[in-house]
Amino acid sequence: MKCPKCQSENPDNKTFCGDCGTSLTPIEEAKSSITKTLITPKDSLKEGSAVGGRYTIIEELGRGGMGVVYKAKDTKLKRTVALKFLPSELTHIPEVKERFMREAQAAAALDHPNICTVYEFDEVDGVNFISMAYIEGQSIRKKIEAGPLGLEEAVRIAEQVAEGLQAAHQKGIVHRDIKSANIMVTERGQAKIMDFGLARTAEKTLLTKEGTTMGTVAYMSPEQTRGEEVDQRTDIWSFGVVLHEMLTGELPFKGEHEQAVVYSIRKDKPRPITESNAEIPPSIEQVVDKALEKEADKRYQRVDELLDDLKSISAGIVPEEIKDRVRKAKLRRRKRTILFTGAAGLVVAVVVIALNLFMGGRAEAIESIAVLPLENLTGDTEKEFFVDVATEELIGQLGQISGLRRVISRTTVMQYKETDKTLSEIARELNVDAVVEGSVQQAGDRVRIQVRLIDALPEEQNLWGQTYERAMSDVIVMYGEMARNIADQIQVKLTADETARFVGVRQVNPEAYDALLMGMQKGSQLTPQAFDIALEYYNLALEKDPNYAEAHLAVAEVWLFRNQLGYTVPREGGPKAKAAAMKALELDSTLAGGHSLLAWINFLYEWDWAEAEAEWKRAFELNPNHGDSVYAQFLWVMKRPEEAMAQMERALQLDPLNEVVHLHHAFLLESAGRDDEAILQVRKLLRTSPQHPMLHWDLSVLLMRKAMYEESLAEMKANYSSIGDREVVEALTQGYAQSGYRGAMRSAADLQAARARKTYVNSFNVALLYAIAGENDQAFEWLEKSLEERSPHMPYVGAYIELAPLRSDPRFQDLLHKMNLPVDEKE
Repeated sequence: MKCPKCQSENPDNKTFCGDCGTSLTPIEEAKSSITKTLITPKDSLKEGSAVGGRYTIIEELGRGGMGVVYKAKDTKLKRTVALKFLPSELTHIPEVKERFMREAQAAAALDHPNICTVYEFDEVDGVNFISMAYIEGQSIRKKIEAGPLGLEEAVRIAEQVAEGLQAAHQKGIVHRDIKSANIMVTERGQAKIMDFGLARTAEKTLLTKEGTTMGTVAYMSPEQTRGEEVDQRTDIWSFGVVLHEMLTGELPFKGEHEQAVVYSIRKDKPRPITESNAEIPPSIEQVVDKALEKEADKRYQRVDELLDDLKSISAGIVPEEIKDRVRKAKLRRRKRTILFTGAAGLVVAVVVIALNLFMGGRAEAIESIAVLPLENLTGDTEKEFFVDVATEELIGQLGQISGLRRVISRTTVMQYKETDKTLSEIARELNVDAVVEGSVQQAGDRVRIQVRLIDALPEEQNLWGQTYERAMSDVIVMYGEMARNIADQIQVKLTADETARFVGVRQVNPEAYDALLMGMQKGSQLTPQAFDIALEYYNLALEKDPNYAEAHLAVAEVWLFRNQLGYTVPREGGPKAKAAAMKALELDSTLAGGHSLLAWINFLYEWDWAEAEAEWKRAFELNPNHGDSVYAQFLWVMKRPEEAMAQMERALQLDPLNEVVHLHHAFLLESAGRDDEAILQVRKLLRTSPQHPMLHWDLSVLLMRKAMYEESLAEMKANYSSIGDREVVEALTQGYAQSGYRGAMRSAADLQAARARKTYVNSFNVALLYAIAGENDQAFEWLEKSLEERSPHMPYVGAYIELAPLRSDPRFQDLLHKMNLPVDEKE
């Protein structure tokens, strides 16, 4: 069987490519449950079969991702053992087999009462197997089938598992596949961790960034799902999942398919275990929550810390840090309203809460506001995206009000979703006069949203609050009503046009709206496959409602991002994006986002500068709080630097924590020759996004301008490493060894030029590499290709510092004239 990625030949029974790890199974066949594992079954051995001259098979115990397990008799030592026959994927490649044996032997050296003892490793007829202690008992997963474990039993087992992990971690061994099925509990209540030494090899050879996963997905840490290097903190996360499962009887992260589970692991906060079982102490809940922190640096750093907390709580002593986390959790929950008790509990009447209305009046007018992420009180973590969209919609509605000087953008406020900061701290950081917070509940086809307006400085002061309830078809109408009421409360008057837009909001088809949200959630993953699925959802939305402007706009966004990310040839994707955007605006000309998107299309693909600016101006009229950093770049390209910097400053004010905005700002700084400021900006961004390829590219070019060639080369390698292009990294290394810095860039460019004869390659990037290498003729050849392809990078051609050495060449001026771009008199 030929690998679709690297073209290597593989045996027909292989599930994954032995060279690159890519799945060899068609997508439809690969769909499975959330406990999907790689299964390579061994032909069943019959009772009485002899193995290795010393083992006699008694019975088959089970099959799973790491092979087939049999109960057997060790005739030499007269003891009952478990024999695990390993999948060929783990051992058919010599170097993999060697590493597997080495690491498995290290695991066998573990001697701890809470780790299953491994006796030996052997090979029979080319098949590898492990002989280990046979454990009489049940797995935790089996025990949970009867319901959640009692608190005392769960904590007792948890302490034993933690002690086993502690012993392994102290010897530098990380399990990487901790799950309830991998932990046995003997008849005497002793916990035993199984399969040490197997997960390491499986992950290293089969877990890829393209989405091929091995192991039980529901127990994977966020960093594991991203294919990143993992350490003992990933065991702590998986252990937290098991602890949650023991206490509640259910997994914290769920979904209908594997991708949904991965999304939940990365984005969702699990339902608090105290809501599932009120008898669980808040202190235990906080142990679970800390083990399940999304960011590894916020998690328990060592299992010793987790074990100390469990033992202290068992002894009736709650550690101070846990007490502090409990207090903060109570503070957050104090804001919640009572959950729905069912559809019968819904009331149609609007409930007005009027909390300390204005406390006699506010001394200063409210001109800036931040809508904090609304809280999900639906009782369903899979509704988290719906709640996030509700936050975004309310921000968008408030942004249309010109009387509000500044409404903080969604990207920034979403970074406060799980914060422990007070409202006053947030208001100071964002420099706003007031904040809006609230919660979302849903039952059946009705939605209830509670919002509160709070003057957060110098201290929190409730100004107003109200609860809204509508049918799903009126959900957009409800967001507009909230925005109007907030404007009334802060005494901001709407213009006639603004009032007309709010009144003119139409109902939505609930099925179409749901399909739109599903598509948005999928499309946010930004992979080719995710975009395909998103388009299917958008088309479904348009089947339900052909006049759904927002769905047409979503289609336009898919094609725009496909072009931007290099998944589609620009001259093909650009027209599709424009057609969908035009259709959306034909149906609803008041969509600020539609005009902004059309401005991007006219700028990046149509190269119609006048129309692009006209669309941006219309977008800003409709939403004065839309700070578009791409418009700042447009102004720079149009040789209007002062306006560009002013627009960028506005974007930074409205979206101060948006990484993309800061990246665009760095681009302007480097284009302006302010290299030191740009370097500081890019290094700061890399601290939070160390794998962002564009950041490494920008830093490489900036360091090149300072003649720091080795550092520049390292950053260029990091750029290609972050996207998994090892061939280019090797080309850079060899080119540098042979011909220095320019030789490295030429070698990388030559490699990609060769690729272009077989597949689509970003021509503009090839041109940049040749320009850096000093190969001007080749650079112009590839710039001409970019011109022909209508590359979205071409509008920036006059601003890229990589192309500065070409600017005095008449061919460069010819390019600018062909695109009708302004030319400096100096040039």
